[in-house]
Amino acid sequence: MGKARLAVIGGTGFEDPALLGRPTQTQLVETRFGSASVSFYAIRGETVAFLSRHGPSHTIPPHGVNYRANIAALASIGVERVVSTAAVGSLRRELAPGTVVVVDQFLDFTRQRPFTFFDGDTPGACVVHTDFTEPYCPEVRARLLEAARSEKLAVRPSGCYVGLEGPRYESAAEVRAFAMLGGDVVGMTGLPEAVLAREAGLCFATVAVVTNLGAGLSGAPLSHREVEQAMASLRPRVLKIMLEAILALPAERHCPCANVPGRGLVR
Repeated sequence: MGKARLAVIGGTGFEDPALLGRPTQTQLVETRFGSASVSFYAIRGETVAFLSRHGPSHTIPPHGVNYRANIAALASIGVERVVSTAAVGSLRRELAPGTVVVVDQFLDFTRQRPFTFFDGDTPGACVVHTDFTEPYCPEVRARLLEAARSEKLAVRPSGCYVGLEGPRYESAAEVRAFAMLGGDVVGMTGLPEAVLAREAGLCFATVAVVTNLGAGLSGAPLSHREVEQAMASLRPRVLKIMLEAILALPAERHCPCANVPGRGLVR
C-alpha cells in the first residue's frame, strides 16, 4: 500500500487527479467503512495523495459521499495534513463570486449522514467527545494564507461555513437565516468531512471558492453550470496555493490537531 503524509481532497472542479500530473500509482484503499480510490503523486520530493470527493466524473452527489471511508483511507496510508476544496455559495453580497475564503468556523445543518467515527461500534472505543473550538488546523490555515499572499490571490482570512445536506440549493429564507446566525458561505460537502478529519487526528483546512451568490441575493436562479465555470477559472491558482501551503509545512506538527481522544482507533 502506498504511503503519504500530505493529501488533497478535490471537490467540484477538482475531480480530475490529472490536475497534479501523472500519478505514480492509484489504489483502492479498503476501510471498515468502505473503500476509497487514492492517487499518489511525487511533487518536489514529497508524496502527495489525492482523493476525488465526487469521483473522477463527478458522479457521487454530496449526500452520497462516503466521508468516513475517505477520511479513514487517508488516515490508514499515513496522511497527517489535508487540504480540501469546496465550491460554495455566498450568504453575503460583499463576498462576490470569485472570492476565496479560508474558513475558520462552521455551522453543521447536515442531518442524515454518518457524522462521526465514534458511533458506539468503534472497536476499543467507549464514549468519545472531541473539542471543536477551533475546527480547522491553525498551522495549515496560516500556510494557505501565506501562499495566497505570495500568489497575489485575493483571499478572506476567515469565514463561517454552513454545511447543508443537498443536493438542492438553499431557499432565499434559508440564506437570510444562515447569514443572521453568522454564516458567510454555504456548501454541501464540508461536513462531516471536517469533523471526521479532526476525530482522526488529521490537520485539516478548507479552501472555499465562492461560485455564486446565495438564493435571493442575485435575482437569478442557481445552476450547477455557473458553479463549474467559476471553479474552472480559479482552479490553477487555487491548486497552486494548496500545494505551496502543504509542501511548506514542517515535518513536525505543532498544532493540537493530533492530540484528540480516540484518533488511533480510526482506520
